[in-house]
This record gives sequence, C-alpha cells and structure tokens, in this order.
Amino acid sequence: MSAAVRVISRIPLRRPNLVKLLLGIFLFVTVICPLGTMLANMAGSDISGVLRLPRFKEALFNSIYTAAAATVISIVLAWSFALSVIRTNLRFREMLTVFVTLPMLIPSISHGMGLVLLLGANGIITRTFGLSGTIYGFHGIVLGSVFYAFPVAFLMLADIFKYEDGSPYEAAEVLGIPRKNQFFSITFPYLRKPLISVVFAVFTLIFTDYGVPLMVGGRFITLPVLMYQEVIGLLNFSRGSVIGSFLLIPAVAAFLFDLLNRDRGNQNFVIQERAKKENRLRDIVTACYVLLVCIIIVLPVTVFVPLTFINSYPVDMALSFRNIARTMNMGAGRYLANSFSIAAFVSVMGTTLAWITAYFTARTPGKPSRILHLISITSLAIPGLVLGLSYVLFFKGSFIYGSLAMLILVNTIHFMASPYLMAYNSLGKINSNLEDVGRTLGVGRFRIIRDVLIPQTRLTILEMLSYFFVNSMMTISAVSFLSTVRNRPISLMITQFEAQLFLEGSAFVSLLILGCNLAVKYAVYIITKTAKRKGEQ
Repeated sequence: MSAAVRVISRIPLRRPNLVKLLLGIFLFVTVICPLGTMLANMAGSDISGVLRLPRFKEALFNSIYTAAAATVISIVLAWSFALSVIRTNLRFREMLTVFVTLPMLIPSISHGMGLVLLLGANGIITRTFGLSGTIYGFHGIVLGSVFYAFPVAFLMLADIFKYEDGSPYEAAEVLGIPRKNQFFSITFPYLRKPLISVVFAVFTLIFTDYGVPLMVGGRFITLPVLMYQEVIGLLNFSRGSVIGSFLLIPAVAAFLFDLLNRDRGNQNFVIQERAKKENRLRDIVTACYVLLVCIIIVLPVTVFVPLTFINSYPVDMALSFRNIARTMNMGAGRYLANSFSIAAFVSVMGTTLAWITAYFTARTPGKPSRILHLISITSLAIPGLVLGLSYVLFFKGSFIYGSLAMLILVNTIHFMASPYLMAYNSLGKINSNLEDVGRTLGVGRFRIIRDVLIPQTRLTILEMLSYFFVNSMMTISAVSFLSTVRNRPISLMITQFEAQLFLEGSAFVSLLILGCNLAVKYAVYIITKTAKRKGEQ
C-alpha cells in the first residue's frame, strides 16, 4: 500500500489526461501489440493447413463437447451449493466457503493429477473398491474440469444470490403468488443476465485450460493441448497462433457480453435480505449435502499429503522424506524462490498499476477514461496460453526476453483486469465531488488520494494484492512459453514431473503452492478482520 502511495506521489496528478495517455500507451504496448503480432504471424497456408488437419477438427469438437458438459455440471452443482449456503440457516458457512474454494489455490493440472491418484489404474479408490474402467479421456477431463471450475462458479453465483433483494418475494407471499410463478416472474428475470455471464465465464475457463486435459486426456486431445504440443513440442509458432486465435473466440464472446450488459444503474439502494424460514429438516439435509460436496471437492487435494511421504506409490508404500529430498535436489527450492519473487513483484506492481488506472478511469470522466477503461479490461478476453505465445512473438530479441522481468510483466497483464475492476467499482462508489470540494478548499489531488481514497479502499487493495499473488504462484499457462531453466516458476515443475512419472514430486510441489497461497490468504484475512474491528470502534 505504501508503495502505491510513493508511486502516485511521483505522478503529475494535475495533468490527468497526460497520465491517462501514458497508461494507455503502456497497456497498448503490453496487451494490444502482442496480440496483434500473434494474429499477424498467421500465414495463409498455415490457416488452411490447420483447418484441414483431422487432429484440429477432432480437438475443436472435443474442447467444445467437454467444456459444455463440464460447464453444465459445474453450474448445476454450484447453483444448488450456493442456495444451500446463502438461503438456509447453515452454521459455519464462512468456514465451508473457504474450505470449498481450496482447489482455486492450486494449478489446474494438480486437479488432473489428483484424479489419477484417486481413480487411475492404480488409484486409491480404484484399488480399494476394485473398480474397472479408465479415468483417461472424455470422462476424466469433464470430472477434472468440474473440480477446477466448481469453486469459481460457486463464488459467482453466491455473490449474485447474496445481493438479490428480498422485498419482491415478501410482497409475492402476501399476495399469495405460488412459488413456481415467483421463480419465473421474479427470480428468472433477475438471474438471466448474471447467469449468462457465469456460463460464459465457466465455459471459457474450461475451454482454454490445458492443465486437466494434459494430465487425464490421454488420446482424447483438446485444443489447448494441441496448441501446447505445436509450440512447445514442435516449435511451430505460426500453427500455434492459428489455434490460439480459436481459443480467443469464447473469451471474446464473454468479454463482449459483459461489456454490453454491464449494469450502469445506481447500485446505492438498500437491499433487503431474503428472510430465511426456520426448517430444521431442511437445514439438516442441506448440511449433509454441503459437507458431502466439500469432501468430494477437496479429495483430489488432500490425497497429495499421503502421496508426498510414500516412497513410490503403489510399489513401495513405506513412509519417508525421500520424495521431498529428491524434489528439493531437483531445484524446487530455487524455483519456489522464483515463484515467490514473481508473485511478490506482481502483487505490488500489479496492484499499483491497477489502482492508479482505476482512479483515473473512475474519478476523471471523459472519452479518454472510457478508452482507457476498455483497454484495461481487454486482458479478460485473452487466455493465458494465447497471451504467453503473443509475448514470445512480440518481445523475442528484446532486452527483457528470457528474464524474470518478462514473467513479472506477463503475469501483471494476465491478471490485471479483475483487480482493476475491484478498484474501479470501489472508487466509483465514493462521493464523486471530493476532488471539486478539495480544489475549492485548496486541497490537492494527491492529499485526497493519500488521506481519503486509499484509506477508504484499503480492504479492496488487500484483496487485489492477494489476487495477484495467488494467481501468479499457481499459473502454468502464460509463463509456460516464456520461462527458462533459470527463472522457471515452481508450478511448471508439475508438468516436468508428470512427464517423468514422478507423481510424488508433483504432489509435494502442489502442497508447496497451496501452503504459500493459504498463508497469504490467511494473512489478508487477519489484516482485514483487524481493520474492520478498528473501523467499528
């Protein structure tokens, strides 16, 4: 936070349009130019060649098929889980919410690995119950994608349900309107647009992921895996660009839908929470259901703990620290330091950049602000794999290419849009006349930022720092094309160990990432709780 203040103090705040221009140029160079370079890299022969490839058509169909199936399952489960948590008198709801979102703190490839350890040919559940069949292929990808996407869908739906006004439902009860009619007349109109946004977001998340398919796909290849093989395996950047352009389609569609349907109305009205009727049987059934879902969702994560301390599953089940020692000898300590450095720098730089940008777009109206806002959220429409490849093509040969600074830059841009929107929404809710009043009283813009706006948005800033750190620690997409042996983040060791069939090492690395992210999340929680307590006093 203090770093943000120091950076802002050096900015010529009396010339907001100049600052917007500089920010716009920076984002244009780091977002639009790399993407344009990737699209320009597509040769006509490669486009036609890729479109004629049987593997491409198969991968495209597989990606759509698996993403659609996993999206439906994830949203149905998340819908029922969110209703169970928000609309009942469930106890320990905050703890359960934290518990069920644990899978968001590890890379997607770890979910696939967890499924292999549970349901593979030698999986724990497979061996225990004598199950037959295989986890590899369509069913494995769908199941792994559900584990990966369910927490995201749940958080989005829970946020929607939490802010639904209960007044119309009370009026409907008084008028004797049946529950069925209430759903179609009140609930469905309210949920229609937000639910479409959730569907787009979850579908895009699954469609562009290569971690789960890489681990459990087998011969059932998807589009991101095909792109990964073309670029990493064959160094065919032109074909990779063509495939990457197809990965952009659902992300761009989701981006445009959110942009065109963003609620511009006043959100300052008082929302009355829906009343929760006392129903002991409902609460008991709900508690059992929620507990079962929590256990299932975190099962692939918890299996990493015993696997780390088993010599060689399932050949040698003796307990030891051999896998930990072997993993550390292969450079895990150095790569963890790389990841921590990247995440720390991205947290500070990303939060500073996102907050400053949000300040000028939210607090200084005008056409330049609208253009800067649009550029700032453009990265929402660029999957990590596509952004990583575009950075390879755009920055190759430059002084930054192959350095740790490159990984910091790509992660900052990759994850900037969501924290930017957090700051944009928070700053937009603060009285818009502050700067005018300050100017009248002779109070400068910087003093208003330092003494009013930063303290007012400190909790948002903490959430922004946490978001950047956690995602930078666990990402395997944007950095996979840009890292070298020296600056490789620890998350990429999971793919390395997977290729070497050293699953015990992958389990340990996943636990290291989870532990770091949990520590940061807990620290943010404690600071936030302390700040709220002081604010109440």
